[in-house]
Amino acid sequence: MYHYTDCGLRNVWLANGFRRQKTPYGPGVAIEGLPALHRAIGLWLAGKPRPLTGSEVRFLRKELDLSQKALAAIVGQSEQTVSLWERRGRIPQTADRFVRALYRETAEGNAHIRDIVARLALKDADDHETRATFAIKARRWKMAA
Repeated sequence: MYHYTDCGLRNVWLANGFRRQKTPYGPGVAIEGLPALHRAIGLWLAGKPRPLTGSEVRFLRKELDLSQKALAAIVGQSEQTVSLWERRGRIPQTADRFVRALYRETAEGNAHIRDIVARLALKDADDHETRATFAIKARRWKMAA
């Protein structure tokens, strides 16, 4: 068994899918399929029965490729509040459920949710003038990406 702490969580152990190896810098570990492992960990967290801890919120946020500011904008909180959730582990039940659902939908390939998350993440970079671009698709006007 290998205690996998590089993900930021203290309770993840790998039964297989890793190999110990020597490196010029000392002993090391190579892990197979790291993105798939992180997806499995994320789905496990999204489905666990107890409230998320701060490190679990941070893990899911990072897997969603969101900054604290972007997650705060999505859940209607301040960046400082998200930081406190991650440091102290006290996240409101509605935010807990929303982060889980957001991760689950994104991980399971819901393209609409992924687009929304991507647009909200871009909000970090573009807090200036908001503009909308529209295009005709299948004889209907729709918001362009």
